[in-house]
Amino acid sequence: MLRTLEELTTEGKMLKAGRRFNLELAEPLAVNGQTIIPAGARAIGEVTEVRNKGMWGKSGGINARMVSLNAGDRTIRITGTIDDKGKTGTAGVVASIALIPLAGFFVTGTSAKIPMGTTVVGFTDEDLPLAFAAVPMAVPVPAVVVPAIIAVAPTTSN
Repeated sequence: MLRTLEELTTEGKMLKAGRRFNLELAEPLAVNGQTIIPAGARAIGEVTEVRNKGMWGKSGGINARMVSLNAGDRTIRITGTIDDKGKTGTAGVVASIALIPLAGFFVTGTSAKIPMGTTVVGFTDEDLPLAFAAVPMAVPVPAVVVPAIIAVAPTTSN
């Protein structure tokens, strides 16, 4: 699980395809109970498509993909996608055209927005060699049977 560290929006029409954005690993990546990459490791995403809201009720849209995850001094390729679409203004267009012809020309949909903190599922896109530290195992020690010597004190009778 990754988390976005910044907001992506088509509001203001400043977002462009190719823009890179920051993410972080939302929870540690663990294998067999051992943490391989700690939570908070930085990742990079890239906006692949932007559609700004427009006339006749057209909504905005954002498509993005995951690119890489930094694990110490290593960069790991990752995959995954995230997207958002604003709401269309179709109902407003139909209503405005019924009242005033050409008014639909001025009705727009809403902008797309991916808020900061949005979670995204990512997957490694390459094989990663893993080496685990040797875990000492308890070796059972066989029980040693020691014959017991019981000394009985002689009794004297008087």
